[in-house]
Amino acid sequence: MSRCRTILAAGLAAIAFAGQAQSLFREESFRGLTADNKAFRPGDVLTVQVFENSSATSSAETGTRRSNHLQADLAHGSNKAAQAALSVAGDFDGGGRTQRASRLLTTVTVTVQEVLPQGQLRIAGTQAVTVNEEAQRVTLEGIVRPVDISDGNVVQSTRIAQARITYVGEGDLSDRNRRAWWRRFLDAVGL
Repeated sequence: MSRCRTILAAGLAAIAFAGQAQSLFREESFRGLTADNKAFRPGDVLTVQVFENSSATSSAETGTRRSNHLQADLAHGSNKAAQAALSVAGDFDGGGRTQRASRLLTTVTVTVQEVLPQGQLRIAGTQAVTVNEEAQRVTLEGIVRPVDISDGNVVQSTRIAQARITYVGEGDLSDRNRRAWWRRFLDAVGL
């Protein structure tokens, strides 16, 4: 009888343990053997090819002319007692033109931060490079549709929604391209 109890206890323990066992299959991380190797979950990496060209031109011409003339005579009979004249004239011609063009070509590898409810991927990443003691940093953030990711796990920057691409350089060359503080001050006060 004790042997039956032992077998029965072992059987109940096996049934209880089987109820707690976990499967090796995890739906959230499953990737089929023939599936593309594309980023699709948080933590996956994605290569972004940044091809950004921008240009802007603005032009304005202004011309104003003003002329005021005021004359007063004070006479007593046929004699002029006093005479006064005031004349004001002003001319202004102004114009300006602003033109700017920029181009950024680089490749940045970013990380999937979040999978949004519609299946889009929120991505973010930074790349830092130092060339001739000049630190260059590219920061990229945005939202990517999985359909826009190529089979090689690459997406073009023109396919990123809400893209924020920042390119910053730090060093002697970048410092020389900035206007001096005293010039910025004089511009602010209009001199």
